[in-house]
Amino acid sequence: MALSVSRNLIALLLMGLLTACAGVNLNPLEWWGNDEVNPPKELIEIADEVRLRRLWSVNVGNGQGDNYTRIIPAVDGGVVYAASENGTIAAVDLSSGDVIWRERLDDMTLTGGVGAGGGLVAVGTRNAEVVALDQQDGSVRWITQVSSEVVAAPTTNGDIVVVQTVDDKVAGLEASNGERRWIYESTQPALTLRGTSRPVITAAGSVIAGFSNGTLVSVSASDGVWRWEERIAVPEGRYDIERVIDVDGDLLIDGSRLLASSYQGNLMALDILTGRIVWGLEGTSSYHGLARGFGNLYYSDDESIVVAIRDNSEDEVWRNEDLQFRQITAPTAITNYIAVADFEGYVHLLSQIDGRIVGRVRVDNDGVRSNLINSNGRLIAYGNSGTLAAYSIQ
Repeated sequence: MALSVSRNLIALLLMGLLTACAGVNLNPLEWWGNDEVNPPKELIEIADEVRLRRLWSVNVGNGQGDNYTRIIPAVDGGVVYAASENGTIAAVDLSSGDVIWRERLDDMTLTGGVGAGGGLVAVGTRNAEVVALDQQDGSVRWITQVSSEVVAAPTTNGDIVVVQTVDDKVAGLEASNGERRWIYESTQPALTLRGTSRPVITAAGSVIAGFSNGTLVSVSASDGVWRWEERIAVPEGRYDIERVIDVDGDLLIDGSRLLASSYQGNLMALDILTGRIVWGLEGTSSYHGLARGFGNLYYSDDESIVVAIRDNSEDEVWRNEDLQFRQITAPTAITNYIAVADFEGYVHLLSQIDGRIVGRVRVDNDGVRSNLINSNGRLIAYGNSGTLAAYSIQ
């Protein structure tokens, strides 16, 4: 990596250093004024081949707030659960958009969420708390203190709630009362991106998490006993900023494989049971998650270039640079398309066949940082100002 680092990367790195400082403007997009190192590409005119039709829209608190959070909704049992930075949590019927319940956690700044399942809705806070609410009515079931700030969504299987904190620790909490059952600690490098990937609970009874030192670790979900560890990126370079290799994008389970990406690292597929690497592609760089479809793997790199790779090969099927430096989300596969959102609040549909942008709609004038969700062919988008909306593709 050259020493000319993109503005987006510097912002993410400095966020990790500055979030504890009172009175600091935590929006990296305002730190450079109008003097941009890598200005985002202007959108090109497209002929809409498909249309995104809004089915419903609901407002959820102040959305992502002013602190550059990335709170992602969750869908479970036909209900969308969304949370805002200022503590509002809402359950919305996926089909109708009707609000089932809405609760407010006073005096809490939410930074991680949302996890839903097993009767619980779980979120994390800046003050190192995990809050579990009842999935049916939104009443608070328990609040537990963890080691540091939570910026990724907790996950649960109904027996245990797993949460990863920014100090590279993963804790397993009792789903019934929030008591800590186990904790796993990893060694944190000198410099990291601000963010963590969301741990996954597998059908094999394990928890797999990615860390800022470029490793994936599998432990037993029941007791936290170590099962395997595999490195998917190796730090290179003389300076700390060149050696950042965080695994920050959400992990993707694909049958017996786990797919992961890392910043300044690689794309890897590992066997869930053994951790053995079964496929890999070197020289990629992404702090977003992956999507899969049409026999391809899709990722958005650190410059917001969307790339399609033929699965189990090194063949690049296509790449789209039309959204370069537009701070796009991770790709989401939906029907024949790949959906991404950008910093101006546009959702773009790309053809899975050739990567062309074939549809576009604006969701939120304040932008979209939260990953999009495909639920039974409906696209769920959550804008920075708190607009939660569902779309159908026509």
